[in-house]
Amino acid sequence: GPSGSGKSTLLNLVAGIDKPSSGRILVAGVDIAKLSEGELAHWRAAHVGFIFQFYNLMPVLSAFGNVELPLLLTALSRRERRERVETALALVGLSDRVDHYPNHFPAQLSGGQQQRVAIARALISDPTLIVADEPTGDLDRVTAGEILGLLERLNDELGKTILMVTHDPKAAERAHRVVHLEKGVLAD
Repeated sequence: GPSGSGKSTLLNLVAGIDKPSSGRILVAGVDIAKLSEGELAHWRAAHVGFIFQFYNLMPVLSAFGNVELPLLLTALSRRERRERVETALALVGLSDRVDHYPNHFPAQLSGGQQQRVAIARALISDPTLIVADEPTGDLDRVTAGEILGLLERLNDELGKTILMVTHDPKAAERAHRVVHLEKGVLAD
């Protein structure tokens, strides 16, 4: 859908960030609109990974630290966290960038590498659903193609469900199913 059509709002509703003013939201059989704030937070932590257009990385943390961040609230040991982070960064092809920072001068991570860090962070809790809000919107065509290829691999090889919103027809072509959103109304 075009800018202003409600794409980000749709993602926020499905991910349980926003509550609907009426109706139900069923995600994998769970009516998330009926969950309390605490239940919703646990549900999100267990089931949802977020990928944002502008990465939302912490500039004071390395790639490793940014990916590890969601795990700091878990009961995992330091060793278990390290293993998971290293696996996630390897999966997105950044094993050689664990100690690099997103916003240092000169740049230590390119835009595409920053988005890969964001994808690794989204995967770190092994979610069933990945919501991606314009994940290629800030990238050049070649890097965008690489990120879309990575998302396809996550779906095909790891069975991750990916709900991506975009206004880019090239990105939409890569999806298994495309639904158009126009002024808040969904249409196949």
